[in-house]
Amino acid sequence: MAAPFLEVNGITKSFGGLKAVSDVTFSMNRDEIIGLIGPNGAGKTTLLRLITGFLKPETGSINFKAKSITRMKTWDIVNMGIAGTFQNMRPFRRLPIIANVMVSCLSPRSMKRGEWVKRVEAKAMDALEFSGISDMALEKASTLSQGDLKRLEVARAIATEPELLLLDEPFGGLSPAETDLMAKSIHRLHKGGRFGRLHSEGPAMIIIEHKLQQLMKIVDRVIVLNFGTMVADGLPEIVCADKHVIECYLGEGGI
Repeated sequence: MAAPFLEVNGITKSFGGLKAVSDVTFSMNRDEIIGLIGPNGAGKTTLLRLITGFLKPETGSINFKAKSITRMKTWDIVNMGIAGTFQNMRPFRRLPIIANVMVSCLSPRSMKRGEWVKRVEAKAMDALEFSGISDMALEKASTLSQGDLKRLEVARAIATEPELLLLDEPFGGLSPAETDLMAKSIHRLHKGGRFGRLHSEGPAMIIIEHKLQQLMKIVDRVIVLNFGTMVADGLPEIVCADKHVIECYLGEGGI
């Protein structure tokens, strides 16, 4: 039997006396999009930071493509094929937007054989076009709105051409129309193909999001965290009807 694409086994992470993530275990397939939901402070962002290597678990293990990445450096994890965005965005604010994406294009993973610096700018522009902000490519990142910073984060992540893409609230700060467009773009990226010079292998995805109506349209499966503990894992329609999930997060009105 083949090993899972991503396997998280009993990971725990504490800050002081607070367990942000407590004994979380799950696995995912190569072709899945998982929605990761729960109240604020439930441990969702911490879980993504553990997978990307920004944080290290106190117990448990994380395997990607049958290889342990539990203690691996973040840069090496990116080169294995995992990229992500985060709520606290830290672009190079004094640099043009396109330069921010070009940095991602220079990772060893994205520099395919025969692709050198002369092609990096064009590839970065393709990532910006995919994210919907190519018209602002030469503006400094410091001028971007919160919503456009989110789209820059997505552009930087997909420029590494990941196999697993972790998105932390990609719809945050976007208008309803922009949210729908971003959801469609994420779904299109998951299907795979070429977008100009940018190649998508159809990455698996884990998406944290509070805009549940849009999220449920694109995910295959939903995991719910509450106080760092996993309380549900299953199909969207089943999880959303779960009494515990309604009680701790959705409320009686549901999504």
